[in-house]
Amino acid sequence: MQSNLSLEGGLSPLDLSIMVGVLLAVTWVGHSRAGKQRGLSDFFLGGRRLPWWAVSASIVATEISAVTFVSLPSVVARDGGNLTYLQIGLFGSLVARAIVGFVLLPAYYEQQIYSPYDYVARKLGPSSRRVTTVLFSLGGILGQSARVYLTAVVVEVVLHAELAQVQAVTGIAPFPFAVGSICVVSIIWTQMGGIATVVWTDAALFGLFLLGIGATLWFIGVELTGGWSSALQEAREAGKLQLIDTSWDPAKAYTLPVAFLVASWGQVGPYGTDQMMVQRLLCCPDVRAARKAILWSIVAMGVTLLVSMVGVGLWAYGREHGFSLAGQAMIAEKPDRIFPVFIAEVLPNGIKGLVLAGAFAAAVSSLDSILAALSQTTLVAWGRDQVEPARALSLSRRLILVYGVLLGLTAIGIQFVEPYYASLLDLALAMAGYTGGALLAAFVLAFAPLRVDGSGLAWSAPLSLLAVFALVWHDPWAQGVVLLCAVLMALVWALCAKGRSQGAALVFVLGLLGCLLLTCFGQLPQGESLPWPWYTPVGTVVALVFGWALDRQRVVVSAP
Repeated sequence: MQSNLSLEGGLSPLDLSIMVGVLLAVTWVGHSRAGKQRGLSDFFLGGRRLPWWAVSASIVATEISAVTFVSLPSVVARDGGNLTYLQIGLFGSLVARAIVGFVLLPAYYEQQIYSPYDYVARKLGPSSRRVTTVLFSLGGILGQSARVYLTAVVVEVVLHAELAQVQAVTGIAPFPFAVGSICVVSIIWTQMGGIATVVWTDAALFGLFLLGIGATLWFIGVELTGGWSSALQEAREAGKLQLIDTSWDPAKAYTLPVAFLVASWGQVGPYGTDQMMVQRLLCCPDVRAARKAILWSIVAMGVTLLVSMVGVGLWAYGREHGFSLAGQAMIAEKPDRIFPVFIAEVLPNGIKGLVLAGAFAAAVSSLDSILAALSQTTLVAWGRDQVEPARALSLSRRLILVYGVLLGLTAIGIQFVEPYYASLLDLALAMAGYTGGALLAAFVLAFAPLRVDGSGLAWSAPLSLLAVFALVWHDPWAQGVVLLCAVLMALVWALCAKGRSQGAALVFVLGLLGCLLLTCFGQLPQGESLPWPWYTPVGTVVALVFGWALDRQRVVVSAP
């Protein structure tokens, strides 16, 4: 039936009560299970005593995030949408999880480290830890800010009436207020008990996430004439249920060749070199438990399938009932708004609050994770050994606050980049890809039997970022950015790389010239830019080749 609600209506007292009650309950669960933090090991690794199933649930909750919860349904529901995104997870992430579980984790546990970047530092030297920490921090801020942005869009749509009242009193616009609210809750949860609180709250949020999705699927089935059986039949006839795309078109992001050949490579980074994920795995008592946690986290694909079915349901509901004129206008402006509009206009009181709490929870579970990881890696890279344990714990909490503010500001800035991407799903996945390749290359250099000391990584990492940017962006402004960065990097080399041979300088200059050529002539045959799954593999190759070629043990150093 056609909904009588409009976007002029806000949440009912029941919905608000459910949201507040759920957040308070999750806060209590996380705080009560976290225990007392006696030092950095407890705060950052949960004392290495967390059960594998809680760690696995936390990984799933973080992996799903608000992007999957909100943007994936819109990708399926919009014109031409289908289930081909699932190929990336079904094939690519399964291979990546196995590599992490059987190759990387044993090495990490053997070294008894706080962070994967400690492993790189022991293999390639202390400077490489700082390089990898910067790469992770930049990629984490970019990637997670996109997720905060999307959740703020949901809150802005559903709580428009309440946020309008807040603006009337405080003068703060709805969108920045929504971003700030998400960041404040995340900071509080992370501050309470470090990674242990994060893991236990994420495990609870995972259950809430499933409950919200289940309630949405049930209600859609009730509203559709013929229920889900009829909707699935219509979706199949319309091509909405297409799962496999065997195309070799390089401009397509979601194809079987990309899943096997590109995504499996690229996703080793998020699962095995990203502190946000690895930190959880290092909380397990031993490598066997950590391996179980990462392998069992493949259940995330089942959750992703359920979220995709929400997109099928939204498509079927829109065909049968449609939305209000205001809702249609909002969806036409930004297709990613279809689920928030459905929540606001269609879902009944009670379920609306539950689903909105699920969306909020999905964002917070990702944000508190990145805050804990950013705090730890920064503290370890710059000064853990020079700071007393008690003061280090206090400093880590201050870093959480600083990074929380920085993530909020970046999330507000994401709105200026969003129009360049087909969906917020692509935007969020692309952001971390800029740095993911260089980060993965550092681990390849550390694991591979190469006689290198990591000194070339400081030069190859920014070169990798610039190369990926040049492959993706080809507008005149982007070409100007690449030219400016190339000139600045050449000046830095001239000032800081004294003692390097002329051959090393030539290699570096050729890399910069290559970036200029890529931004000017690197478009695909039909004028498209490189899809996001290629960002990490391309960045890895560039950082690996130049990291090896510019290494001091590889390049002849001239006499002083």
